[in-house]
Amino acid sequence: MLARRVYMDHAATTPMDGRVWKSMAPFATETFGNPSSLHQFGRDARLALDRARGKVARLIGCLDDEIVFTSGGTESDNLAIRGVAMARRDTHRHIITSAIEHHAVLDPCRFLEQQGFEITILPVDGYGLVDLRNVAAAIRPDTALLTIMMANNEIGTIQSIKEITALAKENNVLVHSDAVQACGVISIDTQNLGVDLLSISGHKLYGPKGVGALYVRKGTPLIAHNLGGDQERKKRGGTENVQGAVGFGTACEIALEELDENSARLKKFRDLLIADILNRIPEVKLNGHPTQRLPGNANFTFAGTDNQSLLINLDLAGIAASNGSACASGSPQPSHVLPAIGRTEEETRSSLRLSLGKGNTEDDVEYVVEHLCRVVEKIRRAEKKITDVEMMA
Repeated sequence: MLARRVYMDHAATTPMDGRVWKSMAPFATETFGNPSSLHQFGRDARLALDRARGKVARLIGCLDDEIVFTSGGTESDNLAIRGVAMARRDTHRHIITSAIEHHAVLDPCRFLEQQGFEITILPVDGYGLVDLRNVAAAIRPDTALLTIMMANNEIGTIQSIKEITALAKENNVLVHSDAVQACGVISIDTQNLGVDLLSISGHKLYGPKGVGALYVRKGTPLIAHNLGGDQERKKRGGTENVQGAVGFGTACEIALEELDENSARLKKFRDLLIADILNRIPEVKLNGHPTQRLPGNANFTFAGTDNQSLLINLDLAGIAASNGSACASGSPQPSHVLPAIGRTEEETRSSLRLSLGKGNTEDDVEYVVEHLCRVVEKIRRAEKKITDVEMMA
């Protein structure tokens, strides 16, 4: 039995806040009606759903009826990209995205490419930032949509979405941003940003899994791809997950109330974690922008190691980390983000993501750094022995 367990994989998922679970419980057994039903049971569920919608809307600064509930970030990304593409396909068949997007964005774009759309994938610099000049150069008269994530899930780099959106708007191009990693961690105001669509997810901000939302600005052309019902103002068919939406709404309400405090605290611990690792472990690179990054994200490349050994050894010490996107776990393919910022294949396979959350403490940071120092040294010694044996053979 491990004496201590430290969770530093909050970018993959977060533990549900107890207040969230408490708010959801009555909607499993008491207020269980179908929100589309006209009787009192249905009306009670509809009222709860509408209240939850308002809480989500307030977190990102939009109107209540601009929120469409979905099953999570992946569905929200798909609905935004495929929905706009289908709505504008007669006159606009070009989409712009970036090389470091989540697969929930890249895969729908590849699907649309097979349907005759043209996709432009913008490169990023060594920090993972999209160059505004490349955005301007890529826009064409037939560009239907520009989809750029607000913050990267692997390296934490935060994009200049407001400036990117301004360029798109000058050319009548709609803008979508995957804000799954950013929402509830940094301040988001859809009106100030100017985006037309924005994806968020419940389980990334201490809410339940299986529920998310897509912000759709009023007047944005969008064709639903989930057919079979008129729910969510005909944008997403299917009986709504009332229990999940209520929990999501509560999580958003809490996130808004605690945003400044939690962000400042996370940034403090993140900076301490980064400084200690760079100071105490030789031959380490920080991946992503040094300052323009999510408050809880720290991604490193440790020369002379491999991330599988790092993860296994850290797990044996009770530390949960990751080597990138949770959605790609188990895949033999390395990260597509790290090569995009200039990391070699060997460096990509030697990288580790530590993502802090509101439950972490300064003691957790010290514990992780102490064990990471030992683990990296252990792996490097083992690698050196293997190399020495091979040279003698």
